[in-house]
Amino acid sequence: MAILPHIPWLTLLICLPLTGAMLCMLADERERTSHWLALATTAIIFVITIGLFISYGAGGAGWLLHEDAIWIDRYGIRYSLGMDGISLLLVLLTAFLHLIAVLASWPIERHAPRFLGLLLLLETGLMGIFLAIDLVLFYVFWEVMLIPMFLMIGIWGGEQRRQAALKFFLYALAGSLAMLVALIALYLLHGEQTGSYTFALAELMKTRLTLPQEILLFSGFMLAFAIKTPLVPFHTWLPDAHAESPASGAVDLTGLLLKTGVFGMIRIAFPLFPAATRFALPLLGILALTGLFHAAWGAYRQNDIKRLFAYSSISHVGLILLGLAAWQITAWEGSILLMLTNAIATGALFVLIAMIRQRTGTCQIDELSGLWGQAPNLSALFLLFALASLGLPGLANFAGEILVLIGTFQTHPVWASLAVVAVVFAAAYILRLVQGVIWGPISGTRITYDLTPREWLILVPMAILVIWLGLYPAPFLTPLHEPVQLLLGGSP
Repeated sequence: MAILPHIPWLTLLICLPLTGAMLCMLADERERTSHWLALATTAIIFVITIGLFISYGAGGAGWLLHEDAIWIDRYGIRYSLGMDGISLLLVLLTAFLHLIAVLASWPIERHAPRFLGLLLLLETGLMGIFLAIDLVLFYVFWEVMLIPMFLMIGIWGGEQRRQAALKFFLYALAGSLAMLVALIALYLLHGEQTGSYTFALAELMKTRLTLPQEILLFSGFMLAFAIKTPLVPFHTWLPDAHAESPASGAVDLTGLLLKTGVFGMIRIAFPLFPAATRFALPLLGILALTGLFHAAWGAYRQNDIKRLFAYSSISHVGLILLGLAAWQITAWEGSILLMLTNAIATGALFVLIAMIRQRTGTCQIDELSGLWGQAPNLSALFLLFALASLGLPGLANFAGEILVLIGTFQTHPVWASLAVVAVVFAAAYILRLVQGVIWGPISGTRITYDLTPREWLILVPMAILVIWLGLYPAPFLTPLHEPVQLLLGGSP
C-alpha cells in the first residue's frame, strides 16, 4: 500500500540529479563544495527510492506509478514515465550505486566539480531509461547516458583512456543509430496503419507487422541493446573501458550501464516484436552460452584485475541472457535478481581494486600477493565480494544463479547443463585471483595502512546487501512476479 504523498516522484528522480549536476558544474574547483553537493543530492535520491520501495515493494499489475504530459504534440511525442516492479528495483539500484560512486570519488581533486557533475548527469540518464515509456523520451535518455561516460573515461581514466573512450563511443553510437532508424520506421508504419502517429510504447505494441518487418526492426533495437549489454560478439569494447575507467566510472559501467541493454530487451524489444522474439530466442540462448564460456576463459587468462572482472561481468551477463532466452518465469526472475546482485558484488570489487591501486600503484596479479598480512580488513572484504561474485551459497549471486538454472532446466535442460559447467570455470578464475592477491608471500609492493573510515562507510553497506540478498532475497523478488508474468504472457 502506498504511503507517500501524491507528488511526481518519477520526475523528481530525473530532475534532482540533473539539478545537482548543474550546481556541481558551477562550484568552485578550489573547494570541496561539489563533493558535498553531489553527496547530498545522491543521498536525497536514495532516500526517495527507499520510500518508493517501502510503498510499492509488494508489486502489482500494471504501472505502480505513472506520469504523462504532452511534450511535442504535433509528432505524437509525450513526456511519459512509468514504474513497475522491475523499474522500481533498478531505480533503487541506480540510487544506491551512485551514492557509493560519489563516496568513492572523494579523493578526486582534478576538475572534481566537472567529474561529479558528469556523474550526476549519468544518473539522470539512467533514471530516465528505467522510467521512460515513450520511445523518443527513452532514446533521449539513452543518448544522455552516453556522453558523461565517454567523458569520464576519456578525461579521468588510465593511460590508454582516449583509445578506450573512443572505442566505447563508436560502439555505442553504432547501436544508437540502428535503434533510431528502427524507431522511426516503426513510428511511420504505425501511423500509416492507424492514422495516429505516436511514440507511446503501449500504442506501438499494437502495430501489425509481417515477420520480415518484425525481424528487421527487432534487429535494429537489439543491436543497440546487445552492444550495451554487451552480448558476445559485441563485447570487445568493455575490457578496455573497464581497465581505463576511474573507480566511480567502473562501478556505474558494470553495475548500471550494462543493465540498460538487458532492460531494453525486456521493456522494449521483446514486447514490441513478439514474433521476431520467438524466432530469435534460440540464437540468443546460443550467444549467451558462448559468452559464458568465452568470457570465463578470457577472465582466467587475465593478469590485470580490472580486465579480469570486465570479462567476469560479460560472463554473468551471459547467464542473465540465458535466463531470458529460456522464457520461463523462474528464470526471468532469477535473471533480473542477478542483475541487481552482480551489480553490487562486482561494483564493490571495482571499488576495492581502486583502493588497492591507490596503495600499491598496480592492479597486476603477479605484482600483488600477501595482501592479508598487510591489510587484513581490506583482504577480508575482497574475499567476501569475490566469493559473492563466484556465486557461493549464502551470498548475493547464488540466489539469482540458482533461479536461472532451475527455470532454464524446465525448458532447455541442455542449456542449463552447459551453464553449470561454465560456473565451474568461474570458480577457477576467482580462486586463482584470490590465491594470487590475498595469500602467498608478501610482494615487494608494501601497503602501509588498512581501510579508512570513508572506505568502511562505502564497503559495509555493500557487504550487508551481499549477505542479505544471499540469505533472504524474497523482498526483491516480490515486486517482480506480476510484471514478469505480464511480459511472458504477451509473447512466445
